[in-house]
Amino acid sequence: MTTFESIERPKSKLWLAAIKPPMYTVAIIPITVGSAVAYAQTKSLDLNIFRTFLLSAIAIIAWINISNDVYDSDTGIDINKAESVVNLTGNRNLMFWLGNLFLSLGIGGIATIAWWQQDITVIEIVGLACFLGYTYQGPPFRLGYQGWGEIICAICFGPLALSAAYYSQTQSWSIANLTASTIVGISTSLILFCSHFHQVKDDLAAGKLSPIVRMGTKMGARVLSWVTASIYLLTVAGVVSHLFPAATLLVFFSLPLAFKLTSFVTANHDRPAIVRTCKFLAVRLHFVSGLLFALGFWIAL
Repeated sequence: MTTFESIERPKSKLWLAAIKPPMYTVAIIPITVGSAVAYAQTKSLDLNIFRTFLLSAIAIIAWINISNDVYDSDTGIDINKAESVVNLTGNRNLMFWLGNLFLSLGIGGIATIAWWQQDITVIEIVGLACFLGYTYQGPPFRLGYQGWGEIICAICFGPLALSAAYYSQTQSWSIANLTASTIVGISTSLILFCSHFHQVKDDLAAGKLSPIVRMGTKMGARVLSWVTASIYLLTVAGVVSHLFPAATLLVFFSLPLAFKLTSFVTANHDRPAIVRTCKFLAVRLHFVSGLLFALGFWIAL
């Protein structure tokens, strides 16, 4: 007898859920925004570096997704998760080494950029991001189990990712890019935050003190609304302070998605079977708001 809650789902759909295609936007958006800021300030873009960085980031996200399932299988927290790649294959070691292969490919791409530039700064930044990403689930750290996951996510996909993308184009630093990275880091961490609402019981059983476990789903819904609003408030602050071009206010066209996410979670925060889909609303908000934000830099005069 299996304990998987999604026993009725076709295996093809389970594999699609396990691969998590929407999650690769967390690789696309930081690199796109960081490169857009660089273009707005220099009016030049090295497409070879941009493409190489993008593909490398996608490979690193594949490593993160696979390794998270591997390390979660070690703690038993994914016993009811049918779409875990470990549960689908029944081969933890195979998934462990496949994840490491993707990591090697990603680091190899970043190393190529460093070689082109004769500057190891980019690989140092990405290396730090990968190390922090490992500490989220990997032993002996498992900081995600102590509630540090969202902070790690915000740092890795915000300041570190955008700094690396910007530096890969300019070999310099930018206050505007650092400010923009805060917004991208917040929108990315919302995805992880939303993924906890439906699994409070499993998290408690595995000793995982996620933010939702610590504060409860009702307060978590309120925090989600406040943090989501900060994406737009920080964008306005950036424009008013002349760090961002006025065109970045295009991000406000994503407000309907923000309202849909926050209202959905507010109404269903304590209904696990329903609220479990909120992470996909968060992914959509992250992707659309990120593209609009980047577009504001691309078209800036």
